[in-house]
Amino acid sequence: MTIPGATNLAQGDAHVDVQAGVVHGDINFYRLPPNASPQEQFGFALRYLDARVRDEARTLIEEAIAGGYVTTQVHFYRLIALLSGRTLRQLAPEELDRLAAICAGLPYLDSRDEWAAGLKVVLRLLGSVRNADAELVVKEIDALNQRQRDGIYGHLEALLEGAMQDEMWRRSVALAMSQRTEGDRFGRVWKFFHPAPAKPRTLPVQPATVPLWEWLRVGVGAAVFSLASVQLIVLAAVGGSLDPFLGGFLGLVGLAAFCVGGADRYYRGTRLRAKERQIRLPQQRRREAPSGGFARKVDRLFDRYFGQYVPQGTDRVYWLAQTAGIRRRLRDEVVDLYREQRVEAARVAWLVRHMVSDVRAKWEQDTLTAYRRKLRPPARTKALHIGGLAFVAAGSLWAVPAIVIDAPLSGAGWFMLAVASAVAAVRSSFRIIAERRRVVDDEAERAEMETARWAAYRRWCHKLSDKPTDTEMAGWLEGDRKVLVDQAMRQYRVRPSHVIAHAFIEAPGPSCKKARYPRGPWRYSTYRLLLFLLTDDGVRQSNIDLNFEMGAARTTQRLNYRFDAVAAVRIDGISTQQQTFELTLVNGDPISIRVSDPDDESLQRDEDPTKIAELSLDAAGLSHTLHVLEGVAAEGKEWVKHRRHRADEKLTHLADSIHRLSG
Repeated sequence: MTIPGATNLAQGDAHVDVQAGVVHGDINFYRLPPNASPQEQFGFALRYLDARVRDEARTLIEEAIAGGYVTTQVHFYRLIALLSGRTLRQLAPEELDRLAAICAGLPYLDSRDEWAAGLKVVLRLLGSVRNADAELVVKEIDALNQRQRDGIYGHLEALLEGAMQDEMWRRSVALAMSQRTEGDRFGRVWKFFHPAPAKPRTLPVQPATVPLWEWLRVGVGAAVFSLASVQLIVLAAVGGSLDPFLGGFLGLVGLAAFCVGGADRYYRGTRLRAKERQIRLPQQRRREAPSGGFARKVDRLFDRYFGQYVPQGTDRVYWLAQTAGIRRRLRDEVVDLYREQRVEAARVAWLVRHMVSDVRAKWEQDTLTAYRRKLRPPARTKALHIGGLAFVAAGSLWAVPAIVIDAPLSGAGWFMLAVASAVAAVRSSFRIIAERRRVVDDEAERAEMETARWAAYRRWCHKLSDKPTDTEMAGWLEGDRKVLVDQAMRQYRVRPSHVIAHAFIEAPGPSCKKARYPRGPWRYSTYRLLLFLLTDDGVRQSNIDLNFEMGAARTTQRLNYRFDAVAAVRIDGISTQQQTFELTLVNGDPISIRVSDPDDESLQRDEDPTKIAELSLDAAGLSHTLHVLEGVAAEGKEWVKHRRHRADEKLTHLADSIHRLSG
């Protein structure tokens, strides 16, 4: 992560544009089953806590306790969820009362229970906010198991004061630095925003379509030819010559050979022309697909990947020009296959890549037009076709004169009728045979294509199989945020113990991708963050653009102002629609940022839009930030003094009640 030293002090509204979101609908990560047991409620509470959805975690833990599930582990995470990310003086009076009631109601802690050991450390921290021995506390924390250590360093880094807070913060940032890249983050994070690929489909083979009149021509033509042939044989028998019979036999053999070779040649020519039409760009212009529709998105996918997958040693312009017809045909196929099933274009991007890479591979192997060689008539076909025609001509010249001499009118008439009927029947039979062969070859090509697409689909599914969980995404984001806070402290040259509170406003970045689990908060590929550091001297604000996929950030604006310079803080809009955070300074323009957008399309049947919006804002820490900034806007610096005074009184009583438990 990098933050350049140069800053931009220009102010202005921050607007965001969010792409369509992905919902991992086949994952029950946050789907609490109906009539869930208290143990199940607690298990889901830990998931929400790991995802930094603290309010929901606290609610589920309290429900589990109300249901009778009370253990030292539950009490440990109950305190973690209540205190996460805040100092004791940031807690509201009612939260401090709640904390005191929880501590007063704790049972005797058995030293042999590992979770009791962790709970004792948390109580020790609560009971010695100011006077903690940094070295002793760190030793006690490090003696715990990893899950408990990560919980304390990850959530309670701001709990103490003075040198102990500086040490806790240092440990917490070190943990964040290691966690924000673990699990091959940069090789996997993009997969979270990738939708589940649509299953492969292939166009069905068009069944053989032979018009009725073709069958009639074959049937009638064969019948008439047979009748004319019989009459010619009768006339030849009357003449008593052997030549007509020999010539007729030769002609019939030639006709059979001509039909076999001609049918094959006719089919190959027909198939070749059809294949050529598939790669040739149609002369008529296609109407532009509606903007924002499925077809237009598929257009962009093909344009993008044909522009990227250029064969080696080939000029891009030449490649695009030569494959324009192929691109059009493949595009139309994908649109026809998936448009009516409400499939998002992003879900078929894998198929587009497979198609384009297949075209490129054939181009590089010089097999893109291999069908031309395959459909070239072989020597045997040519021999049968041409030789058969020669035999027919020779047989006719041998047999017909002898018949015509004996019966000029009837012989010539029957011969002409035989020729006409044979021509009509042979032509129609060629078309029927070609259509049947076309179906067989299309089925074979479709089977081969389907096999290749399923193989590509499985490879892509395997590639996406290690998609990050939501808690991994939350851990990486929390690591980024802590590193950003630490870097901001260094830039402003303040120590953690000098920071009264820090808070974020978190919004999706421009044109970002977004995804979530069902009943989980939205995660974004880029974020626009407003970081507020509250110190005794006033507020330090940094506006930061975070590329979450790359783990890189840059500061776009830095502001310093006194507490009394904050005129107003507000959120405009309702949770299920567009919401905008606005901070107004006494002598400046409003600082606004859109923190949520309407998104009814991605909701699943059992999801409440209000609940999803609340979970997303909870994960973003908006309520905590608003609580701090609204207090500053209402009371200025006095808010800090009053909050400290009220907290100190309650913390004194809290320390007395804790001493009995942690002593």
